[in-house]
Amino acid sequence: MGNDKYMKLSIVLSLQPTRFSALAFQGNPEDHFQKLKTLGYDGVELAIRDPSLLNWDHLEVEVKTSGLNVPAIGTGQAYVEEGLRLSSPSAAVRKRAIERIKSHILLAKRFRAAVIIGLIRGKVEKNENFREGYEWMMESLKACCEEAEKENVSLWIEPLNRYETNLVNTLEEGKRVIEELAAKNLALLADTFHMNIEEKSIEESLKISIPYLKHIHLADSNRWAPGYGHIDFRMILNILSAIQFEGFLSFEILPKPNPEEAAKSAIHFLRSLIK
Repeated sequence: MGNDKYMKLSIVLSLQPTRFSALAFQGNPEDHFQKLKTLGYDGVELAIRDPSLLNWDHLEVEVKTSGLNVPAIGTGQAYVEEGLRLSSPSAAVRKRAIERIKSHILLAKRFRAAVIIGLIRGKVEKNENFREGYEWMMESLKACCEEAEKENVSLWIEPLNRYETNLVNTLEEGKRVIEELAAKNLALLADTFHMNIEEKSIEESLKISIPYLKHIHLADSNRWAPGYGHIDFRMILNILSAIQFEGFLSFEILPKPNPEEAAKSAIHFLRSLIK
């Protein structure tokens, strides 16, 4: 990018234990916030399974003390750990998933953050009807958008690769969901790891998504930090620079070779591309 003011960098931190592996950091915020600030990060994206298990006031103090922004709150662990999904054929499960998203929305409001709709939409299993699953997802997502609108919170739908879900794999499909729901507070999150698997052209997919694009997840083709794989991040930054993208670029990466080195190499590599 031509100017640092258009490149705000964050990294994902999980505040609760999870089996999800693409996380450089997990644990208490006080163990990591100052470290990330010292490395030059502008923000920290919080992955939270269940907000009710956290001390919100304490977390708010820790965030303010660190000087970091919280651009978004991730919700996927509720699916990974508990099986909550917006597309479930069970009305009870869908209701629990929506209620969980509502709690994420209320927490996000405190930080003026958005709430990510990624894995929590789930997938349509082999013994289920795909069209019904898609419609249940849309119905549930509409309810989440309506709740978020009451709190002036945005939701970001994240296309994921085919190995993780069969609901919304590409940016074009994400764009279609946004247009179909016509919710003003629903936008698009693009993830380079998933795009590398699903998109015919990362460049063209980003360009058609520009009107809806609010947030970027960065990881290389092997889900390590950018620079360890073969994705052309200079091309991606050039596109974002051309549109003066003002959202966050957030690293959702494996903790390899170790968490500290992953965080350090990620930010150094991205900064090097804009010099």
